This record gives sequence, C-alpha cells and structure tokens, in this order.
Amino acid sequence: MKVKCRPEDFLVEELPTIAPGPSGRFTFYRLKKRGLGTIEAIDLVRRRWDLGPSQVRHGGLKDRHAETIQYLSILNGPDRSLHEPRFSLEPLGRLTVPYGPSHFRGNRFVIVLRDLTPAEVERATREAALIPRDGLPNYFDDQRFGSLTLSGEFSGHAWLVGDAEKALRLAIAEPCAHDRSPVKTIKSTLRACWGHWPEAKARLPRSHERSLVTYLVDHPTDFAGAFARLNRDLRSLYFSAFQSHLWNLLLGRWIEANTRPDQRLLHEFKAATLPIQRDLSEDQARTFGATSLPLPCARTKLAEGPLRDLASDVLAPFGLTWEQMRVRRLDDVFFSKGLRAVVFRPERWSASFAPDELHPGRSCCEVAFELPKGAYATLVIKRLTDV
Repeated sequence: MKVKCRPEDFLVEELPTIAPGPSGRFTFYRLKKRGLGTIEAIDLVRRRWDLGPSQVRHGGLKDRHAETIQYLSILNGPDRSLHEPRFSLEPLGRLTVPYGPSHFRGNRFVIVLRDLTPAEVERATREAALIPRDGLPNYFDDQRFGSLTLSGEFSGHAWLVGDAEKALRLAIAEPCAHDRSPVKTIKSTLRACWGHWPEAKARLPRSHERSLVTYLVDHPTDFAGAFARLNRDLRSLYFSAFQSHLWNLLLGRWIEANTRPDQRLLHEFKAATLPIQRDLSEDQARTFGATSLPLPCARTKLAEGPLRDLASDVLAPFGLTWEQMRVRRLDDVFFSKGLRAVVFRPERWSASFAPDELHPGRSCCEVAFELPKGAYATLVIKRLTDV
C-alpha cells in the first residue's frame, strides 16, 4: 500500500537529557518546524540573526516530511523568539555547554496511518503484535541518503578511491531525487558547463555553487581544493551517507547468515534491497538483541573471523578494504567510530485502530512509541504496511 499520512499526522519530538538554567554562555531553544530539514532551518536562523556557523549547535537531524520538535543552542544567542511561516524558535534558558548529540536520548513519535482497507488493517494488526518480539533491523533508512544521486553513486565513495573530480561533480552537479527547482537549475547549468568555468560562473546565480566555480576559474583542475571548500556539514553528510550504506549492507549480510530463508523478507530501500527478519525463535531474538556491528571505519580494528569476512565481501565491490575506510586529505570530516545495534525495539509501544474521519468507510491506525537515538520510525511504518 502507499502510506497516506499528512505532515501533521507524523509528529516527532527529540527527548533531551540536559536541563537549562538561568545562566550560561549558550542560549537553549526549542525549534518547531514543518516542511524544513534541520540544516535548512538552522541556515535560516543563522541568516536571520547573522550568526557564524560555529555558534549554532544541534542534536539530531530531522527531515522535512513531518512536524518536528527539536532543540539547539546558540553561543551568546538572543533571549527572544523567532517566528517564520515554517518554523518557530523559542528560548528555554541557558546552558554552560553547547547542546549536542550526547544531550538527548531518543525521539518520541505519534503517527497516524490513514485510508486503510480491511485487509490492510488485518496486516497492520498482525505486524503490530510481532514488532515488540522480533524488533526491527536497525538500518539507516532512506532519508539518510538524500545526497544519493539518481545514478546510485556516492560522492564520499568517489573521494575515497581518489577521484576528486567525480566526488565534486556528484556533490554539486548530478541530480538527486528530491532536488528542488532552484537546485535543479543550478545542477543543470553545472553539467552543461562542466570544465568551462568562466561560462558556468556567468550563468549561475549567486550561490554556494557559484563560489566554488569562482575558485575553479582560478584553479581549473584543483577539484580537491574545490571539494574541500564545500560546506562542511554537506561534506560530512556525503561521507556519513556512504558509511551508512556500507553498514546497511553489512547488516543485511549478517541477517542472511543468522536466519533461514523463510525468516527473511526482502525490502527495496532507496540505496539497496535488504532483508528484514521475522518470526524469530527465542534464541534468535536474544542473539539479535545482544549483537552490535561496527561502523566501517579504519580506526576500529576488525579481527580475523566471520565478521571480517562479511565486511570484506561488502567492501570489495567498491574497491576498498576495511583499512581504507578513512577520510584522507580533509582535516575537518571523518568517519564515525563505534558500534550500532543490529535491531531496535520500540518502547512505550501502542497501536490503536479507529474509523478514519477523512476517508469514510476506511480505517486509520495511530501508533505511538519512543525510539533510541539513530533508529528510524519509518522502518516501523514499513513493517506495518509493506512487509
């Protein structure tokens, strides 16, 4: 089925663990937004208040396809509100340290699925009962891969294998699925004028891309230098997207190695087709719940054994080894180091069904739950509707 869910039917709130006080150098804010991603909203705040990039710190990243509440801090930020059509910012107090990812424990969700047929209600009811037992594979979901080009290539991968020109072209010129109209125009111009930098500069509007082209006018073959001048947050996203894709592939291989074929259903994600486990035995459920896999990163040592063999199988098609998973020639971005749980299980889980007032004769399902940091609520919805 195609999920019918209005933006106001998809609510998510970050759950902070830090309490503001009356004093401190960092003003703590609640950010409410709709139709904006986190980075877009923060860029608007910076422009409205003329803030430097390092002044604003936030916790998680929320996409634009929901109503969201999250938190941020601004060094010496004003004690006043900011209201725009798509977001509002309210001061809550002061912090002695900047707010960051370590200062929240997860997210709370309330989601309403609409226009359900009787067969879809039956399926969602069945899957809602299985989710607490089986859990869900802790994949990075599709919104992690907004920078993935229509060709299915990752800018971060191109950089790792030493192709700086391709990395730059994928970052600023190749189309992505959710590009908005102004971005499409800029990218089209760049593709048409690639290598002819004075012409590209003359045709581009004032933009970050135009500033990169200005650099290339004076340094026409220094693609590495131009890539290094990309917005740091964007460059970080390019590498984290590629690392996340590799981890997803590793988890998919691990699930295949630890389940029978009849316990796996394949789902077509944006970047790959991956297995989802179900109907686990009690022993399997315990194993899944107790296992974490390392994020691909050379700083994490991976001993010889089955896991290293799986990782080698995943990396080989990309022309990489585990030891090559480090970002070279850039000092301000790097691959995250650490473990990520194989599965997650929603907490404070509830699912209820009722007639859908917006679609007569159909039903709606409201699910409410909390997830730890890094887990994707969209995987819950996919399990309820697609599996």
